[in-house]
Amino acid sequence: MKIAFTTKGIEWNSDMDPRFGRTEYILVYDDEKEEFTSFDNRDIENEAHGAGPKTSQQLFEMSPQVLITGNGPGGNAATVLEKAGIKIFIGAGQMTVNEAYQAYKNNNLKEF
Repeated sequence: MKIAFTTKGIEWNSDMDPRFGRTEYILVYDDEKEEFTSFDNRDIENEAHGAGPKTSQQLFEMSPQVLITGNGPGGNAATVLEKAGIKIFIGAGQMTVNEAYQAYKNNNLKEF
């Protein structure tokens, strides 16, 4: 299974980014292969509007089954993600990637 995280870095000990649309990075962990892929999303800061849907499109292309984030996506982005079949879990904004992964595995995050 591929699990995506909104993060401020590209490692297990990186802090989660509580934002979705303007997250600094999208980090995807493939728990079957035990490997990461990442996308540098920092250019989105220059976008005046539509950050959520643009980040959703990038996430869709990375094809995770699960998204773990802090506050959750806005309405338009959430619609795109739901249509793509990506389950969204929130409440990981103050964690590291590893802590968020463990919280997800232990059912300690809220489904959006």
